[in-house]
Amino acid sequence: MAERSRLAALHGVDTTYRPAPDKVVRVPDDTVVEVLAALGVDASTPAAVREALAAHERRAHGRLLPRSVFVRAGQAPRIAVPEGTTLRVETEDGEEFDWRPEQTLPVGRHSLRAQGPDGRTACAQLVVAPDRLAGPPVRTYGFMAQLYSVLSTRSWGMGDLGDLADLAAWSGRTLGAGFLQVNPLHVAVQGRPTDPSPYRPSSRRFPDPVYLRVEEVPEYAYLEPAQRERAEDLLRRASVLRDSVLQKEALIDRDAVWELKREALALVRKVPLSPGRRAAYCDFLAGQGQALDDHATWSTLAQVHGPDWHGWPAGLRDPRSAQVARARQEHLEQVDFHCWLAWLTDSQLGAAQRAAKDAGMTVGIVHDLAVGVHPSGSDAWALQDALAHGMSVGAPPDAFNAHGQDWGLPPWRPDALDATGYAPYRDLLRAVLRHAGGLRIDHVMGLFRLWWVPQGRPPTEGAYVRYDSEAMLGLLALEAQRAGAVVIGEDLGTVEPGVREELADRGILGTSVLWFERDYAGGGRPLPPQAWRASSLATVTTHDLPSTAARLTGEHVELRHRLGLLGRPLEQEQAEDAVEVAEWLALLGRLGLLPEGTGDEEAVVKALHRFLTATPARMLGVWLPDAVGDRRPQNLPGTWDQYPNWRLPIAGADGRPVTLEQLAASARLHALAEEVRAGLAAPDATDPEATDP
Repeated sequence: MAERSRLAALHGVDTTYRPAPDKVVRVPDDTVVEVLAALGVDASTPAAVREALAAHERRAHGRLLPRSVFVRAGQAPRIAVPEGTTLRVETEDGEEFDWRPEQTLPVGRHSLRAQGPDGRTACAQLVVAPDRLAGPPVRTYGFMAQLYSVLSTRSWGMGDLGDLADLAAWSGRTLGAGFLQVNPLHVAVQGRPTDPSPYRPSSRRFPDPVYLRVEEVPEYAYLEPAQRERAEDLLRRASVLRDSVLQKEALIDRDAVWELKREALALVRKVPLSPGRRAAYCDFLAGQGQALDDHATWSTLAQVHGPDWHGWPAGLRDPRSAQVARARQEHLEQVDFHCWLAWLTDSQLGAAQRAAKDAGMTVGIVHDLAVGVHPSGSDAWALQDALAHGMSVGAPPDAFNAHGQDWGLPPWRPDALDATGYAPYRDLLRAVLRHAGGLRIDHVMGLFRLWWVPQGRPPTEGAYVRYDSEAMLGLLALEAQRAGAVVIGEDLGTVEPGVREELADRGILGTSVLWFERDYAGGGRPLPPQAWRASSLATVTTHDLPSTAARLTGEHVELRHRLGLLGRPLEQEQAEDAVEVAEWLALLGRLGLLPEGTGDEEAVVKALHRFLTATPARMLGVWLPDAVGDRRPQNLPGTWDQYPNWRLPIAGADGRPVTLEQLAASARLHALAEEVRAGLAAPDATDPEATDP
């Protein structure tokens, strides 16, 4: 139906998609209708479609200005207004003047007012984004780690923010690392068991207090004797948890860790804040405003009514209802407790970034922004108007996954973002950049379009919904520049043509993973180092892929076979995997990067990282488990309870967990870091003419 397709296009809904360059697939009509319905548009009948088209045209003709105008610094915004319209700008600094669209404006968020020749008036947000982010000041390397997996002898059963600060300080001062990239530290959904995935959080706006180092809360030092005794007993119980994990007797159990920390924090909470600390807390509350109030209220109500707000009493499902206001007052002490936890966690995050910068890191802590939030969590409750009900983010079928993917995360509504001047998105960026030297954007392609899957339908029956990338990228660039942070986009998988080029043009780094860097246009051979892009974070592997040791030995194929994840016979998978590894080893040999030969696993790991230094990539990431020979992936996609995703401590080649203190003393880790530093310092690590024959 042509009219329905036109209506879909007007609302950014694609009615076809390309799983491969030479193949076009049509989206089912029912999917288009359901997606449009989630955007508040009735397309269920031909008459409804015609009325929706007419309504869209009326709104477009009746609007003097768009709600928001986005432009890059030095460029003129494209604003179509009737001849004779007067435009006036008030900059964010308070300067006000008449304005013509061809006049350039300073970077920032300004107000634009218009008065048409017919007397109509309108206001709009006018955002002038930096033309290009600066990127890291020098070419640098750093470590990538899942924080919960990095346990020290002071941890309470999982890595914490004290460990983060210590890891950053040590690696920056001793090894010259320029950054430390960690998993999303977003707060998790309450409940037992908690969803361990850091990529399905309750809220992306606040960090998880489970990462708190309780003893480093200043008030801990002033516990009364009886409270001190109880706190020390909790510490002893936490040490049993930690030792059980380190002795390979148990997995990381964040629920058990939080149970102990929560009780200890309740004791610390009884210690009055000093005047200065009280003032700092009040400033934090004022700065966080409604967002923190909502999150703390959800956290409190979840304790009373369960973690899924869809099942709460009807009056509590609306965060702006009178019932919620009454409940907030009834549980005011508990609401304030959750606000206090957010403040403590924010403070320790800030301390970790200061430790990183004090250690000489050029970037510091690189945080990770998950692509969405858990549908039953805090953000989904508080931001209902900005999220699409009955929809989930995923991925369409492609050459790697014929069934597509459904990640169970409700997407932003692009129309709702526009209606609010992108306030929820802007506030999110400010929150995650607050103590960040860098920010990794998971599935950065989602700033351009997302695959929406209607509830009850398989991922194969989804549709792409487009976002205003000028707005999404513009606000990202503006907030990142103000935070002094570099931005890294995770652009692996299916990427629409032009996306990587647009990101690079704006100074947003991409992600280059060695095993995926191949010359697909020239037969699929490994891409020589000089052909890699400079605008990227280059790494050998990631948290979703096999460790390098497992890749070299083929253990990752055997693991997937044991779990029934292979789509082909084991022998076929092993043979293909061996060919891929052999191709890379051959290239390393031709480039002179593997003088030790292929028989030494540790030497090959070094050689692969030498290869990274020979590329022009601005940032080089070393997966921390690779530095000690860990064989296991932190996450095995396609599994849930078949594999302990997100619950493993870093371990050595022998499978025994390794503490932060042991990491710092590891000769293997030091040797790998020295290879990377030497490669970065070398004027030319490889023969620039060396290519595949």
